[in-house]
Amino acid sequence: MRVLVTRPQPAAERTAAKLQAMGHAAVMLPLMRAEHFTGAVRAALNERHDAIAVTSAEAIRVLGALGTAIEPHLTAPLFAVGEATARAAADLGFADIRTGPGTGEGLADKIAARMRAGETLIYLAGTPRADGLEQGLRDRQIDYVTVECYRMVPVTYRPDTLADLVGSGAFDAVLIYSRETARCFVSVLHESGLDAAAFASRYLCLSPSAREALPSSVAVEVAATPDEESLFRLL
Repeated sequence: MRVLVTRPQPAAERTAAKLQAMGHAAVMLPLMRAEHFTGAVRAALNERHDAIAVTSAEAIRVLGALGTAIEPHLTAPLFAVGEATARAAADLGFADIRTGPGTGEGLADKIAARMRAGETLIYLAGTPRADGLEQGLRDRQIDYVTVECYRMVPVTYRPDTLADLVGSGAFDAVLIYSRETARCFVSVLHESGLDAAAFASRYLCLSPSAREALPSSVAVEVAATPDEESLFRLL
């Protein structure tokens, strides 16, 4: 199958390699890129906190950019939204990782079960983002501070970029990892004068929110769970 990978780098490279190992022809078109705010994270970590929460591997990459300044914090409990983010945290050297089920709401349950009254949580977040974790923490009266550590911004392409990609025929599948990526993709298609249904046979989404941002005219499937392994099973 010819598959378009729309997620940001460096994750797009890893996804493409996995697809190629499965026998698919992977084409990368990252639609978002991350701007890191390492100064904000460094300042936040210098304040009193009892645990850290992250809902993406991008937040772990921001922590990694701190270099040796992150070392005193590697023993702090870290709540990771899912397995992929937990693996990234482990690779960075975090020793006490509590892994959630892949959603912000589920991670809030995990945090509420482990943290005691009076303890403070730092949530290292991106923007834009869903409010599942923050709403869950408020509902459970968990004391937390949100620190925006990165911002996802659209990648600019020439209007003929997508037309060149489909010059030899429509894609069999497009992988969509977030609602913002879906929105960017629809915008790039519009600027290129292309029809989403003609561009690809299927759109495979990591979450229902990503699906909602795509046109109703396209064939969309949503992964059973919000992880890449589940997404690949749709291929």
